[in-house]
Amino acid sequence: MKKIGILLLLLVISSANLLLAQANKAQNPIIFADVPDMSMTRVGDTYYMSSTTMHMSPGVPIMKSKDLVNWKIVSYAYDTLANMDAMNLVNGKSTYGRGSWASTIKYHKGQFYVTTFAQTTGKTYIFTTKNIEKGPWKTVSFTPAYHDCNLFFDDNGHNYLIYGNHKLHIVELNEEMTGVKAETDHILIEDATAPSGKPGLGAEGSQLFKVNGKYYLFNITYPNGGPMRTVVLHRSDNIMGPYEGKVGFQDLGVAQGGLIDTPDGRWFSYLFRDYGSVGRIPYLVPVKWEDGWPVLGINGKVPETLDLPASKGLVPGIVCSDEFTRKPGERALPLVWQWNHNPDNSLWSLKERPGYLRLKSGRIDTLFMKARNTLTQRTFGPECSGITSVDVSHLKNGDFAGLCALQRKFGLVGVKMEKGAKYVYMVSNKTDKPTELQSIPLSQNKIYLKIECNFRDKVDVAKFFYSLDGKTWNVIGDSLKMEYTLMEHFMGYRFGLYAYSSKTPGGYADFDWFHISDKISK
Repeated sequence: MKKIGILLLLLVISSANLLLAQANKAQNPIIFADVPDMSMTRVGDTYYMSSTTMHMSPGVPIMKSKDLVNWKIVSYAYDTLANMDAMNLVNGKSTYGRGSWASTIKYHKGQFYVTTFAQTTGKTYIFTTKNIEKGPWKTVSFTPAYHDCNLFFDDNGHNYLIYGNHKLHIVELNEEMTGVKAETDHILIEDATAPSGKPGLGAEGSQLFKVNGKYYLFNITYPNGGPMRTVVLHRSDNIMGPYEGKVGFQDLGVAQGGLIDTPDGRWFSYLFRDYGSVGRIPYLVPVKWEDGWPVLGINGKVPETLDLPASKGLVPGIVCSDEFTRKPGERALPLVWQWNHNPDNSLWSLKERPGYLRLKSGRIDTLFMKARNTLTQRTFGPECSGITSVDVSHLKNGDFAGLCALQRKFGLVGVKMEKGAKYVYMVSNKTDKPTELQSIPLSQNKIYLKIECNFRDKVDVAKFFYSLDGKTWNVIGDSLKMEYTLMEHFMGYRFGLYAYSSKTPGGYADFDWFHISDKISK
C-alpha cells in the first residue's frame, strides 16, 4: 500500500508539473480576437504586425511584440483613408465590409512600409514612416486597386507588388515608390490554385519571401468541394518563375499568412482561422525546412501549445477599459478604439465634461447602422463582457444611446426618449429587420448597461443587461445568436458606444466609463 501511495503521489506531481509547463507556454490561438490578414516583419528582436479593419477609422492597425505572442497596438497607418460619402457615412452611402483590405508591412533601409488597397476608392496605398510608433506617416496612392497586393523588396534593388486571385500577377514599382512602371505587369502564376484542386476560393492573399536564394510564395485557397481553407506554397529560383507548387498546410482551416523567423534561428508561420462570430483569429505554427521547402505544423497539425512565452492576455494591448479621464499630453482615445467609419469630430468630446465621453447627435438617422460616431473595440474569446455607465439627462425626443454588439446581425441595449419619457430598450437585428424585443420605463438619468459574449466552442451567443445601481443586473430582451457575415461587415463582433437621433438633432449622452472583461455570468 505504501508503494501504491508513493506512485500516486509521483503521478500527481508529474501531472502538476505538466500543467505548469503548459501554463508557461504560448497557446493557440495566439490572439483570440479578430486580427485577420496579418503581415509580419522583424527588426532586430522586435516584431511588427499589420492587419485589416476595413471600414473602421483610423485604419490598418500596427502591432508590436517582443515574443510573437504578446502584442500591443502602437499605431495606425492612416487616420482617414479618404474623405468621401461612403467613408463618412453620409448621403445614404457606407463602406461596410470594404474600406482597406489585406496589408503588407515591411522594413527596408531604415524605413517602414505598409501597403494596402481599397475597393471603396479603387486605389492602392503605400504608407511610409521612419518612426512606426510616433510617425508621421507619408501616404502615396495610385490606381488601380491591386487585389491583396504584397510588397516585396528584392535584393537586386527592384521593388514589386504581387497581386491577384487564382491567376497571380507581378508589377514593378518605380524608384520613388509612387506608382507602377509601365508595361511591367506580368502573369506570375497562371493557376496558383492548381495544387489544391479546382477553386472555390481562388488562391489569393499573396505573401512572398526569399530564403537562402529561393523565392517562396504563400497563398490561401478553398478547393471546390474541399474540406477547408488551405495554404498553397510555390517556390522558384527566379522571382519571375517558373514556380512549382504544392499544398503547404491543411488543418482546422488555419490558413493565409506567411513566414517569420526569430533572432535565434527558429521559424514560424503566422496564419488565421475563421472562428465564427468572434472573427478571424491568429495562429502560429512551427516551421522546419526539408528539401528546400518550409514544412508547417507538427505532423501536419496545428499544435495547441508553442515553445514561446505564455500570453499575458489581450488587455490592455489589444482591448482595454477606459475611464475617459486624460492627463495632459495623452492621446484623446487609446489605440484600441476605432470609429465606425470616419467620425464627425465636432460631435464628440472628452473635454466638454471632463472624465466623460460625450457623443452628440448632429443629424437625423432612422437606422442604427447609418448613424455616425459609434466608437468601437474588439470583442474577444473565449468569452468577454463590455459594461458602461451612461448619463442620459440630455437626450431629446427620438434619441437613442447605449451599448451595442456590432455586426450586421447587431444587438443594442440602451435608452430611448419618446414623448418626453425615457425607456431602457433592447433591439435585435437577427432577422435583418431591427426589432425591439423589450422596453421598460426609466425614471432616472444614470444607468448601467452590459453585453456578455460567449464564443466558446462557437456557441456565439450575446446576452444583454441593464442595472439601476451597477450592482444588480437585469436581463433585457433576448439573447442574440451572433453571426459572422461576409456581406456588409466582414469582421468579428465589436462592442460599441453609440448615440443618435431619429427626430431632433442636438441631444447628447455622457458615457462615464467603459469596462471590458474576460468574465461573464454563469
